[in-house]
Amino acid sequence: MSDPNALDAAALAPYLEKNVPGFRGLKDIRKFGSGQSNPTYALDAESGRYVLRAKPPGELLKSAHQVDREFRVMKALKDTAVPVPEVLHLSEEASPIGRMFYVMAFVDGRILWDPALPDLATNEERSATSDAMNAVLAALHDVDIEAAGLSDFGKPGSYFERQFGRWTSQYRASETGTVEDMDALIAWLESNQVADDGQVSLVHGDYRLDNMIFAHDRPEVIAVLDWELSTLGHPLADIAYQCMQWRLPHDSGFRGLGGMDRQALGLPSEAEYVARYCERRGIAGIDNWVFYLAFSFFRLAAICQGVYKRALDGNASNPEKAKTYGQAVRLLAALARQAIEKGK
Repeated sequence: MSDPNALDAAALAPYLEKNVPGFRGLKDIRKFGSGQSNPTYALDAESGRYVLRAKPPGELLKSAHQVDREFRVMKALKDTAVPVPEVLHLSEEASPIGRMFYVMAFVDGRILWDPALPDLATNEERSATSDAMNAVLAALHDVDIEAAGLSDFGKPGSYFERQFGRWTSQYRASETGTVEDMDALIAWLESNQVADDGQVSLVHGDYRLDNMIFAHDRPEVIAVLDWELSTLGHPLADIAYQCMQWRLPHDSGFRGLGGMDRQALGLPSEAEYVARYCERRGIAGIDNWVFYLAFSFFRLAAICQGVYKRALDGNASNPEKAKTYGQAVRLLAALARQAIEKGK
């Protein structure tokens, strides 16, 4: 059975030479094995290394996999304090591969997959790396939306209400069975919506360690990747999402920091990380933290359910791994209910 994600190099090469500045001599295409949303490929050419990111093949949920939004936001962030790869070309849907894609420059650095940062030698390095993530997140939320040309990148206000509606709809559209904790979580979020406080910023939507590239020789973020879920929204959604991921068990497949001794690793506690973010942004603190966390668990669970449904339908980017995402939905929903019950 042929791989639906495979690219036709013979058809793609002349198109890239015509449309990507300086591109010549495509030699090799290699699909990255990680990632479950938009399939991503390393391109090796005589003119250098590039990365191509495409929509998945097959029938897709409405409003999902909008690679054109990724392209637009990275182009807009080029001259800001938020490091992004240089984007080079966006195709139309009627491309040589039969779906929309974009090409960006290859960024030479390292991706750190485990938030416990075992690849780093000292606690000082781990602390500095964590702080670098914090600094970039604060910088992202301080981007001048109008100056960046992104004032129409999303609807301002009522972010959590709109996102709750969107992801509830996405979850129901990809539901494959009843998950009681998920149904209870949806009901709690609907009954405990926080009032809109008027904060609007550019949000990443999937801000986590392995969506960043770090310099080889220092704790510096040199590129933030995977902007598919970015929009205009509430900045606290991003920091709650990152902290939510760190609450997951380390052996859960999500590589969280749940149950780990952060202090022994040189990593900040959740409260310290949030306090440093608030200090950078000049805000006093965060009220309704449990709501933001619960919403983050819900949203990630809805995303995982979509990946699981695509695996069952046969058009997931990484089919075998994707099938485990059905179990992840149950884990996330259960952890959200625990956070709600504990009230912290």
